Amino acid sequence: MKFIYPFGGSAPKPDVDPDKQIVGGKGLGLQVMSKIGVDVPPGFTLTTPLCQIYAKDNDLPADVWKSVRDNVARIEKDMGKVFGSSNDPLLFSCRSGAAMSMPGMMDTVLNIGLNDTTVEGLASATGNERFAWDSYRRLLDMFGEVVLGIPHEEFEQRLDKVKEDAGATNDVDLNTNDLKNLCREYKAVYEHQKKQFPTDPYDQLYACVKAVFGSWMTPRAVKYREIHNIKNLLGTATNIQTMVFGNMGDDSGTGVAFSRNPSTGENVLYGEYLINAQGEDVVAGIRTPQPIQQMKEVLPDCYAKFVENVDKLEHYFKDMQDVEFTVEKGKLWMLQCRNGKRTGVAAIRIATELVKEGICTESEALLKVEPRHVEQLLHPTFSPEALESNEYTKGVVAKGLPGSPGAAVGKIVFTPARAEEMKANGESVILVRETTSPEDVGGMWAASGILTARGGMTSHAAVVARGWGKPCVCGCSDIIVSESNKTVTVKDTNVVFKEGDVVSINGATGEVINTAIEVKTPSLKGDLEVLLGWADKEQGVMKVLANADSGPDALQAAGNGAMGIGLCRTEHMFFCPERLPIVRRWIFHTECLDDLDHIKHFQRSDFKDLFVAMNGMPVTIRLLDPPLHEFLPRPEQVQEKVAEELGFGKDVKRMLDRIESMHEENPMLGLRGCRLGIIKPDFTKMQVEAIMLAAADFMEESPSTAKPRPRIMIPLIGSINEYKDQAIIIKREAERIRNERGVDIPYEIGTMIEVPRAALVSNKIAALKDDEDGKPLCSFFSYGTNDLTQMTMGISRDDSNGFIPKYLELGIFDDDPFQTVDEEGVGYLMKLSATLGRSANPHLSLSVCGEHGGDPKSIAFFDTVGLNYVSCSPYRVPVARLAAGQARVKKRMEEAKGAAVKDMDKKGAAVALGRDAFRCQEPLAANIVGGPALSA
Repeated sequence: MKFIYPFGGSAPKPDVDPDKQIVGGKGLGLQVMSKIGVDVPPGFTLTTPLCQIYAKDNDLPADVWKSVRDNVARIEKDMGKVFGSSNDPLLFSCRSGAAMSMPGMMDTVLNIGLNDTTVEGLASATGNERFAWDSYRRLLDMFGEVVLGIPHEEFEQRLDKVKEDAGATNDVDLNTNDLKNLCREYKAVYEHQKKQFPTDPYDQLYACVKAVFGSWMTPRAVKYREIHNIKNLLGTATNIQTMVFGNMGDDSGTGVAFSRNPSTGENVLYGEYLINAQGEDVVAGIRTPQPIQQMKEVLPDCYAKFVENVDKLEHYFKDMQDVEFTVEKGKLWMLQCRNGKRTGVAAIRIATELVKEGICTESEALLKVEPRHVEQLLHPTFSPEALESNEYTKGVVAKGLPGSPGAAVGKIVFTPARAEEMKANGESVILVRETTSPEDVGGMWAASGILTARGGMTSHAAVVARGWGKPCVCGCSDIIVSESNKTVTVKDTNVVFKEGDVVSINGATGEVINTAIEVKTPSLKGDLEVLLGWADKEQGVMKVLANADSGPDALQAAGNGAMGIGLCRTEHMFFCPERLPIVRRWIFHTECLDDLDHIKHFQRSDFKDLFVAMNGMPVTIRLLDPPLHEFLPRPEQVQEKVAEELGFGKDVKRMLDRIESMHEENPMLGLRGCRLGIIKPDFTKMQVEAIMLAAADFMEESPSTAKPRPRIMIPLIGSINEYKDQAIIIKREAERIRNERGVDIPYEIGTMIEVPRAALVSNKIAALKDDEDGKPLCSFFSYGTNDLTQMTMGISRDDSNGFIPKYLELGIFDDDPFQTVDEEGVGYLMKLSATLGRSANPHLSLSVCGEHGGDPKSIAFFDTVGLNYVSCSPYRVPVARLAAGQARVKKRMEEAKGAAVKDMDKKGAAVALGRDAFRCQEPLAANIVGGPALSA
């Protein structure tokens, strides 16, 4: 069913139920509970589009207020009570409820309709004067704070004074006269604040509706949505619901519970309740609640009915439920249900156990686990208890970008050498740099975590850290790093940290904490393996490969379920301290063939390790790509010893002149990638020889079992002739090795599409053939989305942190394009390239090997492009496997839904629109105010 948004606003996120987008999670939950026989207090919902109208006009249309009155009249008839009556008055609650759960971020007001007259009527009708005045003082407090903005402390101080005068420890110890006195004190607060409490019940109700809609844009709600990346919602709905009272005595109460433990996933009720209380008492900490299981002893019938309701809801929604309830004079009422929030450990256990219990299918279970849940299980983390501790929350001194997930604690160091030295002594260190370079990798490897002041999510620090599974906070503009003084200064506070000071970093949030926080490493086995196995089984699912540059990386990737290597960055093989001088000498003196042979020797060994680790699975090796000057020492590091080591004798000046001559104004668009291979063809030949010899060595050592599958990838091509030049060199060299060694090594040649022009001529690249034998020269495209994004959008990924956060804040960008692929621009080029390429070669393999290959939202898009696989860092492989499986499940569900609609259209079937009230009486009646009907 297609929904129309008559009050403006963008369409809902794909993962948000359209019905929930209109009536909110709370409203939809109430609808469902009423339909399946769970008792809920009667009420109605003002829809989320009205939230947008209120934000624009600071009021609602007259017809909406008329609908509110009409619905109140309907409920008055059902309940046999009148709103505002002086004799047994009908009272309402007014609660928020957006399409996505935002616990505690928006407002609620209870006991609406009480005043000096109706409170006497409530007391008389119930025979419980204390209860009536307790409800009245709650309304005065909540209305004053939520609607009129009176600081809660003003009411809290008056309550404390009344309790002190009465000798009461808790508010339940106050008698009727105390509560009457408290109401007078609360009215005095209004007078002191020069505010007016409306005595007309409808004035109260209208003001509360406006306040709830207005709470959508409060700073705390906006910040919550920013933190949790909640976008494209229409606003909050407002639920007006008949009051039921848990504060009517010892046979009444209220509580909150989960159908399963949200921390561990154990299948036991988990929650709390209070006798003689209203809902806010449980969460406000005013009184100490009791474990939900104890309710069985004091309210056994209600407890049995509650367990029955929770089980019914869990089976209906096929998920763990978070519920709120009230018991009024021995009668159980359910106030809210929603899918409960949970930890990563709990999410995975709940999903697998729901399948074992027959409540949902494997495919349905996949959708109950979020990628962030899996991420929690892949890296050392701070425990939930640690994250909520004062030590953590008050210790956050700076915040940067979450470059690589995980948690790390260590002493601050400022140089790679110092990091390696302290690591050798068994100490944990955090390497702090302005920004990192390839030369820093020794220290980066030694460090427990990495913190940089500059650089984005695809900066050198972030990419390397993710590949190694190390926590990294990058682009932390809150700090000033002085490597010469060995200090870090926090800009806002001028707090200074010196080398050796201990800090903690949270790579999942980008937070830097000024003290040591305990780190925990969850298990990766058991239920997670089962869940990811279900994802892998989904029909037509994209495969997930890994970006890996060494044997240990490859083994880690295989252990995490990678189906091969989608990207080996050959340059990462050059960074070891014993290898870097050899590479540098060759760069300076390319005529030195001995150095080229040395490079070939260690590459040959490394490639063989990859083939062994991935035996039978593809290993895609990208030829050298980055600018050569990245391998060179910085001028300030050049001394006689360095010059002598690199072939300049002791002539420091000549070496500096040589470095200066190699300087490029824009190195990312300079001599790199295929351009280097074209200018220096011997380097391309050397790399191909190393690849093919490594494969041959492996096959000869294990002739019966070895199955190397090298795929050689040409980087940075922009023209057909660039590709053909390098592909011919690769093919000739590969065939020479095959003939000389007498082994039939299967190999493929392809390219990384990272230059927009290459995407535009993809059909011509895919159609290229060898002039000698007429066979195709290109068998695969792998989209390098890091550079493709950079070149398409004209944004430097290393410098983007200077403005992208502001772009996200202003809504200019919905997502950081270096974290989540830009579908309209970069994504369009990918789709165009894929279509062109396969038009020339239907068997062309398509994939992504940029950092977007591990981003769940991007993976869902890549599935629509028709990619064969995505490739990401070893530690993101499980997340990508889950995301790929989820993308396939959602696609199948959408196809099934579309087919069902078409089938109904063919049969001329009418689609019934449900506009049901959440009410306990039959028949169900219309209750949706201000938006389209719900789908059948």
